[in-house]
Amino acid sequence: MTATPLKPEQLRLNIHPASLGFADTSELQTTELPWIGQERAQNAARFGLAMDQADYNLFVLGEVGSGRASLLRQLTQAVAAERPVPPDLCYLHNFDTPERPRALRMPAGQGRELRQLMTRFSRALQTEIPQRLGSEDFKSESERIKAAYQAEESKAYVELDAFAESRGFNLFRESGHLVFTLMGDKGSALTESEARALSKERRAEIDKAEAELRQEIARFLDKTRPMERVMNEALAALRRQVVKPWLDHEMQDIRVSLKKQIKDSVKLGSYLDQVQHDVLEHIELFIAQDSDDEVRQEALTQMLLGYRVNLVVDNAGRTGAPVIVEDNPVFHILFGRIEYQAEEDVMLTDFSRVRAGSLIRAHGGFLLLHLRDLLTEALVWEKLRRFLRSGRVQIEEPDSSHMPMAAVSLLPEAVDVEVKIVLIGSVEEYYALQEGDPEFSRHFRVKVDFAESFPASDDTRAASALYVAHTCRKLGLPHFSAAAVARLLEDSHREVDDQARQSAIFARTEALVVESAALCRTRGAALVEALDVDAALSARRQRHDYPEQRLRESIAEGERLISLQGARVGQINGLTQIDLGDWRFGLPVRVTARSHAGTRGLLNIEREVEMSGPIHDKGVLILHSYLTALFAHLTPLALNASIVFEQEYHGVEGDSASCAELFALLSSLSGVPLRQGIAVTGALNQHGEVLPVGGVNEKIEGWFRVCDAAGLDGTQGVLLPQRNLRHLMLDRAVVDAVAQGRFHIHTASHVAEGLALLSGMAPGITGDAAGPYPADSLLGRCEQTLKAYREACRQAVAETKTEWNS
Repeated sequence: MTATPLKPEQLRLNIHPASLGFADTSELQTTELPWIGQERAQNAARFGLAMDQADYNLFVLGEVGSGRASLLRQLTQAVAAERPVPPDLCYLHNFDTPERPRALRMPAGQGRELRQLMTRFSRALQTEIPQRLGSEDFKSESERIKAAYQAEESKAYVELDAFAESRGFNLFRESGHLVFTLMGDKGSALTESEARALSKERRAEIDKAEAELRQEIARFLDKTRPMERVMNEALAALRRQVVKPWLDHEMQDIRVSLKKQIKDSVKLGSYLDQVQHDVLEHIELFIAQDSDDEVRQEALTQMLLGYRVNLVVDNAGRTGAPVIVEDNPVFHILFGRIEYQAEEDVMLTDFSRVRAGSLIRAHGGFLLLHLRDLLTEALVWEKLRRFLRSGRVQIEEPDSSHMPMAAVSLLPEAVDVEVKIVLIGSVEEYYALQEGDPEFSRHFRVKVDFAESFPASDDTRAASALYVAHTCRKLGLPHFSAAAVARLLEDSHREVDDQARQSAIFARTEALVVESAALCRTRGAALVEALDVDAALSARRQRHDYPEQRLRESIAEGERLISLQGARVGQINGLTQIDLGDWRFGLPVRVTARSHAGTRGLLNIEREVEMSGPIHDKGVLILHSYLTALFAHLTPLALNASIVFEQEYHGVEGDSASCAELFALLSSLSGVPLRQGIAVTGALNQHGEVLPVGGVNEKIEGWFRVCDAAGLDGTQGVLLPQRNLRHLMLDRAVVDAVAQGRFHIHTASHVAEGLALLSGMAPGITGDAAGPYPADSLLGRCEQTLKAYREACRQAVAETKTEWNS
């Protein structure tokens, strides 16, 4: 068994421009972009948007840049265009309890019409009522009513005046009040000095007469007040009789104008009846007065304000259901708010200051939200959960206690809202929410799962080319040649490290299109070529690879000890990947092993100092299990061995170095040196099979650049798992070096193949059988060493017993 050297054509996928079927993207038709590689997500989204049942809201999960938000917005807009236009929503004055405004839904456009009708009605009230109450017929009839009252009242007053005169008092009216004075003998009113000069008996007679007069005045008022009330009621009835026919006509015109059938027709009819009743009850406010007219005008203004219509949702002119993308779902924007106005140290408000939020405005349609935005405010998420349970939205202020002044409270009527929520989040957020909120799955029954990658085919490549054409047209960029598109497609494969799959993160592709087009314009060309894409990728590398460059320099300067030639015992170069979020790169790390006689077994130094993660620890334990299986005929092993990653100060995680650790340990046991020019990556299972690892392209390129900087001598290369062959999308510089024989890439499916390549001798492994091994094989030498360790341990135990016996 030997490792297999790879040919240059195996190291990357090359897409031939001619296979794409166009010369440049300007030839591609301007059609709607498909959901490239997201058929599963598209089917789920269409199913969820078509479901009219409650709780079939959508949760869209996927990585940022996968098109999850833009594609869902396009689809919801297409679906919404086929749906009926939802009704308007108005808030009206509640005449019974003004602090509880009434909600009214009306067919689209009729909310605006009702507002206009009520505005015209309020204006008409101020002209028509005074005009009708100023007519000659009304004046003559009201004068008749007043004259009848005055005749009766005058008759009673004459009797009262005679009664006062008979008792020596003069009675007269002053500012609407009855006033009387005591008369003297000469027929004139007594002065204060004359009244004091009267005798005691006379003053007693006067007091008695005054008491009798006061009683008579009280009887007069008791008699005339009902007469005045009858007069006022008659006048009010007259005013209503004059105004009511016109009011009936106006109300009927409003009802006829709103002739469409509406769900809240009874509520609207009741409201109009209350408006009419309120007008008839306050007709006197329309009559100009000589005194206190400012007070009357203010009262009239306040009354007319109650006839306004607060149109909080206006769907007039809409052609389908609403689609609202709420990027700032704070409490008052999402659920609505109540505005206040400061007046004399009090915060005042009324029904006209109620404002609808995105949730109410999306009634009958769709509301798109990002989960992360919702979770920034716990109060927002809690209220949304309550809405999902009840289907009703109550507009309220979240905490009026924090207002700087006392506030007049308002509690608008809650409204039913039928809306399909499309919640967008990451995979981690979806499962965390599912675990933390038991009700979540009940309300979001449609999972729209966007893939990070998808199988490549002629159809997906054609769709990707169409995406490039669409991007160029949308952003006004020069079009791409077929060779440039092929280069973009190859980069998509490289992004997911797979020759058979493309990346679904099209945000990266769009950025690369923009950057390539900018470099094309810089060189004055009209068409983006492959060289522009390569230049954009190179420029991106230069913007991000400074940490990689510094680590490579530390190797070149000798700070990090890496051997590139020769052979060493118990030493090998492993490959690691470093992911900084915005940049990934590979780097070699020296792995060394030492062994001697003992009983402690295999020691992982990183684990001992708590610098290794659980996956790496698992890999070392698997290594120990396989080592034990190799030498099962010698168990228990009399072995002390240690493995360490040299100059690694930030911790170790992952099992991709377990093969390298095994090779270093077997080299230490056998004394056979390993080639330092061949770096190793690969995981190990308990049967010695080499398992695939991640980041294989970055690891190979990282080792290649280190070797290239020192000078390739034709002996350097990489050993990787055979199962990683499909993941190779290597840089062209690496492919060219392999083609020239200056660099080599080998694959192995079993550790025996790697041992043969690195040591240059037969490993001695035959299937799963454990020894004894041929003496001239690598494992045969390990076996001899382990036997020597066992003998050394046996002698040490014997010497210890001898010492104790003596």
